[in-house]
Amino acid sequence: MAQQPPGAADTAAPDRTWLERIGIPRPLFWGFVGVLVFMIGDGVEITYLTDYLQQPEGGGLEGSQATFATVTVYGLAVMIASWFSGTLSSIWGPRYVMWLGAAWWIVFEVLFLFVAVPSQSYALIVTVYGIRGFAYPLFSYAFLVWAQVASPVPMRGSVAGWFWFVFTGGLPTLGAAVAALAIGPLGMSLHATLVLSLVLVALGSVIGCFGVNEPHGTAPIADESVPNPRSPRRLLEGVDILWRDKRTLAGGLTRIVNTAPEFGFFAMFPFVFGPATPGGGFLSTSEVAALSSIAYAANIAANLGFGVLGDHLGWRRTVTWFGCVGCAVATPLWYFASVASQSFAVAATLGAVYGVLLAGFVPLSALMPSMVSTKDKGASLAVLNFGAGGAAFLGPVTVYLVHPVLGGGGVAVTFALMYVVVAVLSTYVRDPSDPGEAGASRTASADAPAETAGA
Repeated sequence: MAQQPPGAADTAAPDRTWLERIGIPRPLFWGFVGVLVFMIGDGVEITYLTDYLQQPEGGGLEGSQATFATVTVYGLAVMIASWFSGTLSSIWGPRYVMWLGAAWWIVFEVLFLFVAVPSQSYALIVTVYGIRGFAYPLFSYAFLVWAQVASPVPMRGSVAGWFWFVFTGGLPTLGAAVAALAIGPLGMSLHATLVLSLVLVALGSVIGCFGVNEPHGTAPIADESVPNPRSPRRLLEGVDILWRDKRTLAGGLTRIVNTAPEFGFFAMFPFVFGPATPGGGFLSTSEVAALSSIAYAANIAANLGFGVLGDHLGWRRTVTWFGCVGCAVATPLWYFASVASQSFAVAATLGAVYGVLLAGFVPLSALMPSMVSTKDKGASLAVLNFGAGGAAFLGPVTVYLVHPVLGGGGVAVTFALMYVVVAVLSTYVRDPSDPGEAGASRTASADAPAETAGA
């Protein structure tokens, strides 16, 4: 039986601090701040790195080469590291994985800026930047693991909401804003702006790695029944949860589909709505870019609300009805109504609706680790994190395969069907936060009911 997590008693007490009343466990506060600052630094490059690498000072790569470096290789590295952020946290403890991710980012960014780029070697630029892609999932997703295992059960939906609020608030939202401010009003060069991103990541690393004093961070995520919890063999043992626990597999597939259409639509919109559309689109380049900003802003604002709603309505119900079913309706509506109206206002409004409903998946971050036993929490979160990385791959690939055959409408319908499939899958997931599904008390603050329900 798992022990009550530190802080659970404080959270349940009537004299809760204001942080605990808004859903942030007091010992983890500086971790959220560290992730926000770290992801702002990581997001600085998102809007212009591909263009920078094509300039003489940035390596002089061809367009396809720059895209391969910044999207394909980097994306694969993110997917792999997303998995290991959970499994390594399981055997080492999340704090050590955050240290590894922070050091990895800083070292390989220094090599990228001051060795690879000046060399103008395509192979070296791709290799170093691709390797750096392992860094941010190790730092950020390890903190998500830490936050979930250290939080009382009734707060885990809110904690997940706050995590995704600071994560997406940094990448891409505030990161892109910092880049625009640095390059525009401040007149900094592109290279100097990348150095600024390095400084911000270093600052976020210090805050996140050293500002949190909570005992779960340095301990393996396992109970007394697990022999040699720090053994590297547990990296491989965690993989078998995919066929040993079908609920975790269903949750992982749901997480992959979660944001895949978001990445896919933003890759597709320039050539179905924008000037690149055959015959001309109905939106300008700036309006297409604004669509993504509007959808992201709506999603960020809604993340906190759906985290709290999940704690009260039930995590699985929130994911199924608001996330899966809601997005299954909003996705084709966004595309077809925009095309029919030829209106930026309509496209922006429905993009915001989609962004809000996308936040319905937030409780999945609380649901997956809570429905399994303590020894499987790291593996469950590894599947969740891998799904987050996999979404960035699935979305654009779907557009690449479907659009030439069925057009933009076919892509929209395909994405809607994906949401319908995971809506059905999610109904097979038993929610330990819901007394109607798992028999657990909604007022319980210990891990025990959740562990028993998921065993």
